[in-house]
Amino acid sequence: MPHFLNISSYSLPKRLYSAGELLLGGLLLALIGTVLPQLMAASANWWVTGLSYAFIATLVLIYWPYGTLGWANRVTLTRAVLVALLIGALVANAFVAAIWQWLSIAVIALMLDGIDGWIARRTKSHSRFGARFDMELDALLILLLCVGLWRLESLGLWVVLIGGMRYLFVAASWQFTWLSRPLFESFRRKAVCVWQVVALLLALTPLTSHLFAMLLAVSALISLTYSFGFDVWWLYRKRHH
Repeated sequence: MPHFLNISSYSLPKRLYSAGELLLGGLLLALIGTVLPQLMAASANWWVTGLSYAFIATLVLIYWPYGTLGWANRVTLTRAVLVALLIGALVANAFVAAIWQWLSIAVIALMLDGIDGWIARRTKSHSRFGARFDMELDALLILLLCVGLWRLESLGLWVVLIGGMRYLFVAASWQFTWLSRPLFESFRRKAVCVWQVVALLLALTPLTSHLFAMLLAVSALISLTYSFGFDVWWLYRKRHH
């Protein structure tokens, strides 16, 4: 049995603490969704939002058996609530009628991305779980922006490749294990990540023309392809070391 499924080595009360916080996150989701009726326009939007959050919460409960989440992870959990709402609003294109609200939620989720890391550093509560939780939400949020742009501007499925490239990289690492080796710190990687988010947000605004939205998406895809290509080349060269 995988170690993360063996919960007998951890006391049940510790898991109950984190389960309680995850339930509070669910209440926050219901509260925010209630005041955003355009985004949660139908029962299908609520169902998808709820199931998305439940899936994330279940993973947190499995991988975090250490008691209370801590403030940094609580901020990340708030981001998870917002991401779940973004997912639900994509159903039946409900986000189109409330695009500014949808984008505002995405921007808030992105702003919280810097806060949880800052709290972790200030409180010296870094953890591999927290870093992974944060990273996976970042990747999912970018993918959702891509799906939103694909539906809003009808640019073609190639737009989704911007958000899907990271998942393709991970899938490839299952076959080519050298791809899973640690990468060096890179300003280039961070700059490309920031640009793809900015480009996607600008492309999604109603003030942006179809042509300019396409050019922004193309620039994000080209820069991301270069960044991933450089990393793959570097890892390939180091594969026997």
